[in-house]
Amino acid sequence: MGLTHSSTGMGAVEGTLVIRKEAPTDRVVALAGNPNVGKSTLFNALTGMNQHTGNWPGKTVTNAQGHCRKGEKGYVLVDLPGTYSLMAHSAEEEVARNFICFGSPDAVAVVCDATCLERNLNLVLQTMELSPRVVVCVNLMDEAKRKGIHVDLKLLSERLGVPVVGTVARKKRSLDALLTALDQAAEEKTPAPLAVRYPQRIEDAIAALTPLFPEEWAKKLNPRWLALKLLEGDEAILQEAFSYLGEENTAERGELTAAVRAQREELARWGFGEERFRDLLVSAIVSTAERLCRDVVKQAGSGYSHTDRRLDRILTSKWTGYPIMLALVALVFWLTIVGANYPSQLLSGVLFWVQDRLSELFTALHAPDWLHGALVLGVYRVLAWVVSVMLPPMAIFFPLFTLLEDAGYLPRIAYNLDKPFKACRACGKQALTMCMGFGCNAAGIVGCRIIDSPRERLLAILTNNFVPCNGRFPTLIAILTMFFVGSAGGWKASVLSALLLTGVILLGIGLTFTFTRLLSATALKGEPSSFTLELPPYRKPQVGKVIVRSIFDRTLFVLGRAAAVAAPAGLLIWIMANVTMGDATLLHHCATFLDPFAQLMGLDGVILMAFILGFPANEIVIPIILMSYLSQGSLLELGSLGEMKALFLANGWTWLTAVNVMLFSLMHWPCSTTLLTVHKETGSWKWTALAAALPTVAGVVVCMAVTALVRLAGL
Repeated sequence: MGLTHSSTGMGAVEGTLVIRKEAPTDRVVALAGNPNVGKSTLFNALTGMNQHTGNWPGKTVTNAQGHCRKGEKGYVLVDLPGTYSLMAHSAEEEVARNFICFGSPDAVAVVCDATCLERNLNLVLQTMELSPRVVVCVNLMDEAKRKGIHVDLKLLSERLGVPVVGTVARKKRSLDALLTALDQAAEEKTPAPLAVRYPQRIEDAIAALTPLFPEEWAKKLNPRWLALKLLEGDEAILQEAFSYLGEENTAERGELTAAVRAQREELARWGFGEERFRDLLVSAIVSTAERLCRDVVKQAGSGYSHTDRRLDRILTSKWTGYPIMLALVALVFWLTIVGANYPSQLLSGVLFWVQDRLSELFTALHAPDWLHGALVLGVYRVLAWVVSVMLPPMAIFFPLFTLLEDAGYLPRIAYNLDKPFKACRACGKQALTMCMGFGCNAAGIVGCRIIDSPRERLLAILTNNFVPCNGRFPTLIAILTMFFVGSAGGWKASVLSALLLTGVILLGIGLTFTFTRLLSATALKGEPSSFTLELPPYRKPQVGKVIVRSIFDRTLFVLGRAAAVAAPAGLLIWIMANVTMGDATLLHHCATFLDPFAQLMGLDGVILMAFILGFPANEIVIPIILMSYLSQGSLLELGSLGEMKALFLANGWTWLTAVNVMLFSLMHWPCSTTLLTVHKETGSWKWTALAAALPTVAGVVVCMAVTALVRLAGL
């Protein structure tokens, strides 16, 4: 059963969020909290597999809903995006605030980190201004105990005026108290949570406005909160608030409009202008949180974060932070390279065994050769290539990436790269989205949602393709190994490949900085915005959950998108390789046409055509080159890198060709999955076209320049 606009008031959130209930008596609970407080762990522990995800109406922000039971009572948990504030500087903050304010949840559970409670209470206080039915869930009590922190939950509850419970999200038995407290909050007839006290002039203005609100307004929204928003003049939230209240605007309520204007003028006379007014609101919340924590949080020993700070002195130092970061990147790539080899071969063997069985089936059915070629040697073979080459590296890279995230290291990378990105007039959070791009550029572009500023989000989206995804790794690794490492194999070769690949990636990062700065000075002018970057405590990662989450949430999601575009591409490639005009195939004619331009780039027509046909998936570039050189009608793979190198040399390759293939692999148009993701995130074909043009123009210019310089030098 679903709750819709009429029953929840979610029409104010740019559409209708359907909340699925198993019974009409189920209670809807909003789950809020800062990032890195264990909110998702708690959500998963309560709901198990009984959950589903989607997008918030009108937003690209993902929502998750789940159902759990305690005895005869059912609960629908709505997992709100992790946010530090409800003052709506980003889509995540807006979604969280609007659901709490206009979504009519029966209760709101705000999850806090027991090891840094004071900072988390800022969100608690803001939430209590929106909804009186709040439960504070102080999570990670086990970590607090290990660090010598004691939290007096009873005293905190008395001061806040709402239930406070301690939990360890990983231990499900500790969560029963939370559900009991949610019942208590939902059934409370006259909840009276603590109200933040603002400077007296602001309190006087609030007191002057609230008596003018109709009685039905007070039943739906907290009068103090609404008065503050009227005084602040936040038109976006006021429009949504009045829509929720059933009012077009306040113009028809002349007395209220005049009072708001008079109070704003009075505040301005006292020096409480718009910016100063907001600063005072934030300061009051922060000082209230500080006061609440006195005697509530007690710390034993010399300092609970001594170990964390000692690690941070090493991992975020300007002298050691960057070398360690590069070493970790090289290690991740080495593990990906070495670890993906065997499963990739095994998966390829299984998938091509299935191909043989399909061929036998077509033969038994007396199907025409063209149908067998188009469907089996075209569509299926390309799909098998994409899956066997793409799945194993992603299944290794994404869990490793998520383990670093779960352990708390990724925010340190963002901290280290904040200054370089700020120098490019971009946001330090772009470092995180850039790292995600190593696994898949489409996933990195989706990750750009964490960047609040629309301008800076566009910068991150448009430049994400300059770092190579795992789809380009096979091409880069194969060429590095054949022409610059040697094909003998062994651990030394794999280590050297990883180091050289790291060098290529550093070039990609340098290009990211260059084009970010270029765009900031031209099409996307602006100054870098400030943002709050939390350095969470280091934690032991949950390996099992990390593997499951990264495979299902990232690996299979990206693989599904790639497979969807690879299938029709397989048909097109087979047609071009088998349909002839005169005495040559369409593929040969196209390669011949492109050859003069490709020669200027130090390539040949076959290589450039392979990149064009590899638009659906970068993994099939090398197989298309092999197919063209051997005049085969379908994709194929040679038995060893030695055989492959011999074939390339026989077709005119030199070390310069190899360098240019790597450069163009690093800098060319994004794959179809990435471009579709760019369009979905930006909603604009103009920005999608620019995302394709930027790396392509850069790749063509760089390859031409390198080729010209080498030829002039006579090398």
